[in-house]
Amino acid sequence: QVQLVESGGGLVQAGGSLRLSCAASGSIFSINTMAWYRQAPGKQRELVAAITSGGRANVVGSVKGRFTISRDNAKNTVYLQMNDLKPEDTAIYYCAAEAGGVVAGDYWGQGTQVTVSS
Repeated sequence: QVQLVESGGGLVQAGGSLRLSCAASGSIFSINTMAWYRQAPGKQRELVAAITSGGRANVVGSVKGRFTISRDNAKNTVYLQMNDLKPEDTAIYYCAAEAGGVVAGDYWGQGTQVTVSS
């Protein structure tokens, strides 16, 4: 099994920055891709960014150019650096991990709230 714990959310003014962290534990050597998703009130959960175990990163949609995903395999942690935040970035942000082998499956953290005020 894989456990994921997010941290770093909070309230920030528009134009500000936050860095989210997601620490993985358990069967960490089975983790392949890690990702950040977000879900705003009344909306579906959407992919924000993903990064492979080899460090190949992909940021999607409206956050391109403002958000950066990175991964420290030694610390079993993935980060989401969010700059120039906008009110529409307000959401619960979830960390996700795709694992293989005997613990194959998708794992989710509990989520961390990000609120951007205008």
